[in-house]
Amino acid sequence: MSKYHFIGIKGSGMSALAQIAFDMGHEVQGSDEETYFFTQEKLEQRNIPMYGYSAENIKDGFEVILGNAFDETHIEYRTARELGLKVYTYSQFLGKLLDDIPSIAVTGAHGKTTTSTMVSSIFKNNFATSYLIGDGTGHGEKDSNYIVAEACEYYRHFLSYYPNYAVVTNIDFDHPDYFNDEHDVFDAFQSFVNQVKDTVVICGDDRLASQLKPEKAKVLTYGFNEGNDYQIKNVQTTSEHSKFEIYKNSELLGTFTMAVFGLHDISNATSAIVLADICGLNAEQIQQSLNSYHPAERRFSEHKLGNNVVVDDYAHHPSEIKATIDSARRKYSDKQIVAIFQPHTYTRTAKFLNEFAESLLTADKVFLCPIFASVREKEKIVGIEDLQKVTPGAEIIYGEENFDKLNFENSVILFMGAGNINKLCKKYLELNSNK
Repeated sequence: MSKYHFIGIKGSGMSALAQIAFDMGHEVQGSDEETYFFTQEKLEQRNIPMYGYSAENIKDGFEVILGNAFDETHIEYRTARELGLKVYTYSQFLGKLLDDIPSIAVTGAHGKTTTSTMVSSIFKNNFATSYLIGDGTGHGEKDSNYIVAEACEYYRHFLSYYPNYAVVTNIDFDHPDYFNDEHDVFDAFQSFVNQVKDTVVICGDDRLASQLKPEKAKVLTYGFNEGNDYQIKNVQTTSEHSKFEIYKNSELLGTFTMAVFGLHDISNATSAIVLADICGLNAEQIQQSLNSYHPAERRFSEHKLGNNVVVDDYAHHPSEIKATIDSARRKYSDKQIVAIFQPHTYTRTAKFLNEFAESLLTADKVFLCPIFASVREKEKIVGIEDLQKVTPGAEIIYGEENFDKLNFENSVILFMGAGNINKLCKKYLELNSNK
């Protein structure tokens, strides 16, 4: 048994990593701010100690994991170094786990968390499986057959991983505070797939992902288009589920039913089915596992409110917003779609101003919330008024004092963003629950 201290334990990735280490039988503790984060609930369920930041938390015998939000100037990191303790970054520690256990890394500009959830749902029902998901969910098995992990491209963190298998859902320009352009993003993904040992499962429909050429690993493609190794056909969607067929090398692998509604979700599910197929599961075993699938936190999380449906979703990039609105239309074709969007970071908002407008205008009505800035951003280079100017008909709301603007009937009300808009959604539900 090892002893681990996690600096920034409430971060979504760090929380999940701490859960895995604890479940595997190690002693785990961590530090963070006193502010409540939803990720701490799963830590509290395991009685994992959490402290405020202090040099006194760092003791002999512990190995220390530094969260991505911090650097070597952190007091606890400096103390660990002074004591000569072994220190990992988040990515280094996860990379160590992926080396120790047969591993599946799920990456892509969009859909990582949803796809990781889908893969883990199938594998945990058929194998001893550890998994780390970007919504703060983690689970560890002492003798795992597989470990499934979400692999983030930001700051090229995923280059710390050398998995046996990988999924690439798509490649798109995002994180403009780090990446220069889509060529820079593609270069990062190409470097990652060069490190995969066995097989890379790639969305063959994606313009950039389909161009990846791993140095060592085999490539399997999936998607709706002709020419993919696994092709999706005959999609039928109801308000309860979607039904679709998957053909493997032009022969029917199986017909699958799943509680997802957007075409992007069906595509993501297919990548999970491909992994299950190459790891020896048959169509019946896969379908049984899909029956127990539950979406990740803040991924089209639905709440019924009279004849309205309120949705909390993490969508924060133009492509994700468009996909979320499309999912709402496919599932609720008889309802009006209302989009409430909070941009995340000034750099992303400024870079994709027109693209955000274009995606949001696929909804019937648009509301905008002030930009949620990153702590790394020192200058306000754009405001929510700039997005409003290029989004005809959009209105700005600042909080619950503007909820009177959201009096709709027979509508899907989408709260979208990667900041704290989920708190606004929660408040809206609380104030309208008795109506």
